[in-house]
Amino acid sequence: MNFLRGVMGGQSAGPQHTEAETIQKLCDRVASSTLLDDRRNAVRALKSLSKKYRLEVGIQAMEHLIHVLQTDRSDSEIIGYALDTLYNIISNDEEEEVDDVEEENSTRQSEDLGSQFTEIFIKQQENVTLLLSLLEEFDFHVRWPGVKLLTSLLKQLGPQVQQIILVSPMGVSRLMDLLADSREVIRNDGVLLLQALTRSNGAIQKIVAFENAFERLLDIITEEGNSDGGIVVEDCLILLQNLLKNNNSNQNFFKEGSYIQRMKPWFEVGDENSGWSAQKVTNLHLMLQLVRVLVSPNNPPGATSSCQKAMFQCGLLQQLCTILMATGVPADILTETINTVSEVIRGCQVNQDYFASVNAPSNPPRPAIVVLLMSMVNERQPFVLRCAVLYCFQCFLYKNQKGQGEIVSTLLPSTIDATGNTVSAGQLLCGGLFSTDSLSNWCAAVALAHALQENATQKEQLLRVQLATSIGNPPVSLLQQCTNILSQGDKINRRGSKIQTRVGLLMLLCTWLSNCPIAVTHFLHNSANVPFLTGQIAENLGEEEQLVQGLCALLLGISIYFNDNSLETYMKEKLKQLIEKRIGKENFIEKLGFISKHELYSRASQKPQPNFPSPEYMIFDHEFTKLVKELEGVITKAIYKSSEEDKKEEEVKKTLEQHDSIVTHYKNMIREQDLQLEELKQQISTLKCQNEQLQTAVTQQVSQIQQHKDQYNLLKVQLGKDSQHQGPYTDGAQMNGVQPEEISRLREEIEELKSNRELLQSQLAEKDSLIENLKSSQLSPGTNEQSSATAGDSEQIAELKQELATLKSQLNSQSVEITKLQTEKQELLQKTEAFAKSAPVPGESETVIATKTTDVEGRLSALLQETKELKNEIKALSEERTAIKEQLDSSNSTIAILQNEKNKLEVDITDSKKEQDDLLVLLADQDQKIFSLKNKLKELGHPVEEEDELESGDQDDEDDEDEDDGKEQGHI
Repeated sequence: MNFLRGVMGGQSAGPQHTEAETIQKLCDRVASSTLLDDRRNAVRALKSLSKKYRLEVGIQAMEHLIHVLQTDRSDSEIIGYALDTLYNIISNDEEEEVDDVEEENSTRQSEDLGSQFTEIFIKQQENVTLLLSLLEEFDFHVRWPGVKLLTSLLKQLGPQVQQIILVSPMGVSRLMDLLADSREVIRNDGVLLLQALTRSNGAIQKIVAFENAFERLLDIITEEGNSDGGIVVEDCLILLQNLLKNNNSNQNFFKEGSYIQRMKPWFEVGDENSGWSAQKVTNLHLMLQLVRVLVSPNNPPGATSSCQKAMFQCGLLQQLCTILMATGVPADILTETINTVSEVIRGCQVNQDYFASVNAPSNPPRPAIVVLLMSMVNERQPFVLRCAVLYCFQCFLYKNQKGQGEIVSTLLPSTIDATGNTVSAGQLLCGGLFSTDSLSNWCAAVALAHALQENATQKEQLLRVQLATSIGNPPVSLLQQCTNILSQGDKINRRGSKIQTRVGLLMLLCTWLSNCPIAVTHFLHNSANVPFLTGQIAENLGEEEQLVQGLCALLLGISIYFNDNSLETYMKEKLKQLIEKRIGKENFIEKLGFISKHELYSRASQKPQPNFPSPEYMIFDHEFTKLVKELEGVITKAIYKSSEEDKKEEEVKKTLEQHDSIVTHYKNMIREQDLQLEELKQQISTLKCQNEQLQTAVTQQVSQIQQHKDQYNLLKVQLGKDSQHQGPYTDGAQMNGVQPEEISRLREEIEELKSNRELLQSQLAEKDSLIENLKSSQLSPGTNEQSSATAGDSEQIAELKQELATLKSQLNSQSVEITKLQTEKQELLQKTEAFAKSAPVPGESETVIATKTTDVEGRLSALLQETKELKNEIKALSEERTAIKEQLDSSNSTIAILQNEKNKLEVDITDSKKEQDDLLVLLADQDQKIFSLKNKLKELGHPVEEEDELESGDQDDEDDEDEDDGKEQGHI
């Protein structure tokens, strides 16, 4: 401290000690002093000078301060001073007041200094790693300045510092520990640090999310009081937006982690809406924006749909609708709530149906849609609120044919309330469409166009709408009234933009007539419409009117392209001829191109939300830009097409329509079959359940029957024992009481058993005869044929094999002899040639040689002839062998067939034997039963004839009958 006082005193005493010299001496003291206290005092002095003399301290002391961070980590106080000094050098936060003239220049200079010093600091990546390691220190004097310094580095050169932290081991994880710090200052500054860290870096956003950031941040928001919390809640919400915006992975993780359910308490604002502080409005605004981030139309459709369903299931949508219908809500919160509800219900049928059922707390209750439409067509409402209501209505009707039908039905004559007590959505739209406020005209026209978007049925239904213009005059159709207002142009005095009303009506008519030939026919049926359009297109007007000309050209092009030629005066070809005569094809296409070339067209085509800075910019609708993009090229081709091409195209369209009708027919059939299958499956499941129940009931009944049987048997045994102990008098009485009935029953049973026995005996005899027949047939023809066939074939094969062997041996001997003769011939030829060359002798020698050669040639020719004959014989034998082989194969096949038949017969025999055995068993049972019944009859005292006597009696009767027959034959 003495050293510091001397330096500071010297600085103020005279000019010999300048600031630079003081800073230099302090830096030397930091670098060279061996005592820790001296170095600490020097760093403290640098910290006090760093705010006022930022440039000098930064240039001279940065290297020494980094060295202190590396070497003096054991002393938290000097580390804290060094970190504070570096923060003052790098940070652009200036506390000193500056004049207004010098403010801009000083800000620029400080920003340049901050970025330059940051670049010097992060040039060595080890410095950032060192700073991350210092954040692990729990000491407040180290951790807090370290957090502030790293936050300042990220603000100055965010992408470079993010990359260094990303590649450093456990870099992000160390920073996530700051959220768990018990000291609120460090925790809150840690949130600011993570804000800067996660800005525009998807990789770090994912790491932070998977380090349980959502859980910690939501806990902090709950602890701080949700929307009633302070600026800490605002910082946490901004960090959550950084993590979720345009990051599909984190959005999915947020939904899967059931964090959407934890957002519901944020919007429980209560009935007493008097306490709307500025911080609460900011917090609630950010909360609504966070909901919109999850259901943004720019997200993948699947992710948006799942988040929308989750918001409905957890009651978040219901809570938002409560705020929407509440009183005393600030205008900006109400506007953002409408926008949020719009995107939560957009394209989700369940949410759209719920929103249609919401009623405002009025007397009588009115649907929320009607209340919102009243605000949209009321010119005294704020412009931003009217845009939000229009967006809400568009989102309600987006891919919602049911909702479109409900809106259009409120305009039809059958559903309009004659009493006039209630105002419907259709009446409000018509009122806005024909009011004197151009913005209301445009909003109502666009809203009505969305009720017709991609819905041909409602386009046809809207043709039925009739309007009463004035008393005494007949009603006019809505289509005719729109064209009437369009033709009047600027004659009616309107508030707002000159062309806004006409642009809105033309967009409505283009949407209405596209893909609806019936609407085109109704439009062309009014003879004034086509001349009006051609007149508008043909004129040379100013820049403002060029857009109207382009929309008129589009409407006329739609009338040509979707024309079904039902009106002779305005068929496709005639309309094209009219364009060529009155306007010119090139001029028509040029006017059509004015739409897409307009400066506001591209702006409207980017986002579905109608977000305009002022009413003058409210010209195009997002869905209409899609329609223009779709139809512009098609209409251009249609204008240049010839009549023959149109005919071909119509034929193709017809075939396609037929094909589509066939496809739809089959689709309907498949749907019906699917329904039938579902019904059958349900029936099967119910029948299965019934079957299981019945089976359980049957098993219970069987068990009960068995129990009753057991009880009955026990009782029977007990009765038998009791009857044995009683006297003979009682026995006789019982016998006499039961005897006739029991005897008749036993006789019937004996007769039945006898008949059964006779039947079984006859069946047994039939089976015996069948077995005998099978055995005889098996033994006689089958075995003889097989044995004879196999024996004959085997003998023939053996003979042929012997002949073949002899022929082969003869052939081999012949071939050996031929080779010998050929060798002799060669030797003789060689000898003759040698003899002729050496000493040719005339006369006898020549004749001898000639005779020898002729003999040899004769023998050779004879041998060749013999071999030829032998070859022919071998060929014949081989053919004969193949024929015999074929015969053998056929005999083998017959043998196989016979073998199969034999196997079948054996199976039949075994089956018949089994049946015979069964019959014998049955007969034995029958005999046993008859015997027992006879014994019972004997016991009862009834006379019974023995079986042998009966059989002998039967035989005697048969003998008598035979004798009588013989006598009769003798008489004859």
